[in-house]
Amino acid sequence: MPFDFSCPDWEDRLRGGVVPMPDLPLNEDRAKRAVKLFNGLRLPDVPGKPHLADAAGTWFRQIVATALAAEDPESGMPLVNELFCLVPKKNSKTTYSAALGLTALMLWDRPNAEMLILGPTQNVAERCFNQAAGMIDADDRLKKIFHVQHHLKRITRHKTGATLTVKTFDLNVVTGEIPALTIIDELHVVAGRSYADRVVAQITGGMVTNSSALLVYITTQSDTRPKGVFKTKLDYARRVRDGDVEAAQGFLPVLYEFPESMQVDEAQPWREPDNWPMVTPNMGLSVNLTILKRNFAKAEEEGPEAVIIWASQHLNIQIGMGLHDDRWSGADYWMAATDTAITLDEILAVSDVCTIGIDPGGLDDLLSLSVIGRHAETKRWLHWQKSWCDKVVLTRRKKIAAELRDFERAGDLGIVHGIEEEAMPELVEICERVRDAELLPEEGGIGVDAAGGASGAVIDALEGAEFELGKLVVPISQGYRLNAIVQHCAMKLKAKSMRHSGQAIMAWAVGNAKTEASKNSVIVTKAASGSAKIDPLMSLFDAAELMSRHPVAANGGAVSIPDNYRVA
Repeated sequence: MPFDFSCPDWEDRLRGGVVPMPDLPLNEDRAKRAVKLFNGLRLPDVPGKPHLADAAGTWFRQIVATALAAEDPESGMPLVNELFCLVPKKNSKTTYSAALGLTALMLWDRPNAEMLILGPTQNVAERCFNQAAGMIDADDRLKKIFHVQHHLKRITRHKTGATLTVKTFDLNVVTGEIPALTIIDELHVVAGRSYADRVVAQITGGMVTNSSALLVYITTQSDTRPKGVFKTKLDYARRVRDGDVEAAQGFLPVLYEFPESMQVDEAQPWREPDNWPMVTPNMGLSVNLTILKRNFAKAEEEGPEAVIIWASQHLNIQIGMGLHDDRWSGADYWMAATDTAITLDEILAVSDVCTIGIDPGGLDDLLSLSVIGRHAETKRWLHWQKSWCDKVVLTRRKKIAAELRDFERAGDLGIVHGIEEEAMPELVEICERVRDAELLPEEGGIGVDAAGGASGAVIDALEGAEFELGKLVVPISQGYRLNAIVQHCAMKLKAKSMRHSGQAIMAWAVGNAKTEASKNSVIVTKAASGSAKIDPLMSLFDAAELMSRHPVAANGGAVSIPDNYRVA
């Protein structure tokens, strides 16, 4: 029978100090034994070496019981195969990972079973192993049960021959047999590695043949935008928690994070220390509120960037865009102007005129196109974009490769083998759709950054599709000449008279955008933003420059909004 892995009351649970996870049926005897074994371990690096019964948080004991003893009462089969735990720093993640591994090693009587704990770095792996070995060394009874090999970072249980090995996350960590238990510490760190998806896929793929295998992710929020396999698993965990996955069997989400409303609220309620216990389950144990307040005050003195990095690590605030002193002012209002129902189809159906902006980029940049439609009734600007990049960018810009793959999966970025051969036809097709709808003005409908590396190819492609150059297709001056529209867009976002489709690639570009002072203006430029990519945002500015001229569509602005479209 199917079991419900969602937790619709998770916010109430967090406020009440209750673990934010579903109540699954347990094998009570096994659950009690698991908790007893866990409680009996000692903290090796704390004076007096207290037992976890006294020193560990109740929240993790409940996770131990559910992860190791949730069971189908009819078949007796384990219910949990993957557990995703998102919890801030200083909540004893590494220590609890070591304790969970030892508990499973003692609880399960599986001959020669292989268990792994994977640390994101050698230092973290060393610390995790030292914690596990220290727990054994602190208990004479455990010394007789286990054989510890420090040089291999391996612990063997004499009775079963089962092993618990601590390794640094690497492409070759999983070879041959799929481990009975795998614990991945700080998934957000390893997600930045090009092979992370393959390693996790190898583990989860092998688990198909072992219904008793358990994969546990224990991680803090990322101090940059979530990406790669971390983003994939985090997004999935949220959907399971919220009940948006119909067949979410075996995946247990335990997310200590504020509701999105608290994270994006302009009043920033997450800054209030009274709210911090919601997401810090070890408060009063490994987390000291006084020290937390002191460190937050220090981050505030250092500036906005220090605050958001601190908040991401200690409160699991998700970074949707960079917060810098030199950020574009519109970044503060970008998230609030999101309307995920906006599509290109909707823009064409409800607008009385459209303009298109194109930022050609270079070989290792993004070719980006933005469409802005002016709503026929509300006169709000509605924005949608599409970008492309050559596959070479994945090797030239390895730091952003995982993010680019995420954007590709979302359908907002095309990764092609040749910009001219594959991207230009799609770009032209989008322009033709807008033209065929008679929504482009007769003059100044498509704006192109003439200085872009691929501008010649863009111009050639548009000319080949009979878009009139110099009249319909016009160059858009960059630098300080864009200052007015850059400021105008920020004002429209604040007033919510410009809305966008909420595409992650745009939030990324907005977060990358930095400004610089130039004589009497403050401008957003690629030079100011360094190696960070802002091409999608620049294409928005190009389209906005043309829309600010109050154009009239070729059809004279006559539009009848279909009944199935909203008044946005």
